[in-house]
Amino acid sequence: MDTVTTPAVLILLGPPGAGKGTQARMLEERFGLIQLSTGDLLRAAVAAGTPAGLAAKTVMEAGGLVSDEIVLAILQDRMAEPDVTAGVILDGFPRTAGQAAALDALLAASGQKVTAAVSLDVDDEAMIARVAGRFTCAACGEGYHDSFKQPAVSGCCDKCGGVAFKRRADDTAETARARLEAYHAQTAPLIAHYRGMGVLRSVDAMDGIDTVAGALGSIVEDVTA
Repeated sequence: MDTVTTPAVLILLGPPGAGKGTQARMLEERFGLIQLSTGDLLRAAVAAGTPAGLAAKTVMEAGGLVSDEIVLAILQDRMAEPDVTAGVILDGFPRTAGQAAALDALLAASGQKVTAAVSLDVDDEAMIARVAGRFTCAACGEGYHDSFKQPAVSGCCDKCGGVAFKRRADDTAETARARLEAYHAQTAPLIAHYRGMGVLRSVDAMDGIDTVAGALGSIVEDVTA
């Protein structure tokens, strides 16, 4: 009898700037997992005109917030598509304990469950410094940092030679601190939820990108073996 392999469901938990997007893309390339972010899913569903997408469009056009029920319906539609064979990486969802419970129920209805929820742990003060020092080339978007990555030639982009740089208006220490406080308040119940399920893992997100990628890769290999 052939063994049916259930697609993996990996959740990345981490504050803005922890590297969730970068790491998700690296996991996609290495393991064939599909990164799913709620913003991208909503836009795609609206563009495709699916029933859930049309419901989301109506809410958004009225200036409202898309309900968890609509988001979950869109997520369910996406996870049923044929390219989701190895599994998915959920980036930015769930954000609350209620969403986590609803996701558990959705997965259970199709015989699935969360394979692993990985907390990308950060040092708050170091993260604030990391976010507040970021700037980019105005021409090509190459990223730099006041402390960690200055252009080789001051005032000249290493990648394209551009001489104009810009900073995001919200890349300030005050904004970064507020985001971290909100994240910790919002995520603490999720940490407890997934710890209780026995699927919580932790990775030091302050390590280098390749080191973090290696740790995440080991977790994926472990939980999908």
